[in-house]
Amino acid sequence: MNTQTQPITVPHIVPTHAKPGTKLNWLRAAVLGANDGIVSTASLIVGVAGASNSRGFILTAGVAGLVAGALSMGVGEYVSVSTQRDTEKAMLEKEREELLKNPDYELQELASMYKQKGLSDQTALTVARELTSHDAFASHVETELGIDPNNLTNPWHAAFASSGAFVFGAIIPIVMILISSADWRLPVTFAGVLMALVVTGAASAHAGEAGKVKATVRVVIGGMLAMAVTFGIGKLFGTTGI
Repeated sequence: MNTQTQPITVPHIVPTHAKPGTKLNWLRAAVLGANDGIVSTASLIVGVAGASNSRGFILTAGVAGLVAGALSMGVGEYVSVSTQRDTEKAMLEKEREELLKNPDYELQELASMYKQKGLSDQTALTVARELTSHDAFASHVETELGIDPNNLTNPWHAAFASSGAFVFGAIIPIVMILISSADWRLPVTFAGVLMALVVTGAASAHAGEAGKVKATVRVVIGGMLAMAVTFGIGKLFGTTGI
């Protein structure tokens, strides 16, 4: 009878729900940009439509809102993500210096974190040593900071995704105005925006792995409310144009 203990091989398994940081960042910016493009441009157009029947005035306002909104979204996203990236770089550099100055303390710190996750003292120290010997810097920053040094957020990706998605979303209410007559302008715009918000709401829920119905209802109600308010303001302060 062979009583020799057989070595155990642990297969490499990639978590099914894991999403790369850059991809998730790009998707989030794109979904938010499209939703903002739809709601803000539609609200602007409907507000002007409430004050004037002039197709020229309405389209001018829509195009101006599209350009201004796209630039604003792109710049805002770039600044925001750049700040996040600068913070991540500073944290990484600090961790690199600490590893060089006091590697023994950093090893104990890493082992302590694994102990807090439920490992025994010996197992936690063994895991910390093996990870440190493989790649000390990566193992420490991923465990302590939750940052992948090879996959930092990219401000240009987020900026272009957000700005481009805003333009795509803003075009929808503008097209609705172009294809509809004066009598059907508002109903067609509301219907087109409603369908577009359903899509972005579902996409937003998918990006965040949340419930699609709740997220979609929230987005649709917010968009419809914004359009209703701006239309009311346009009716209240506007006059009928040519």
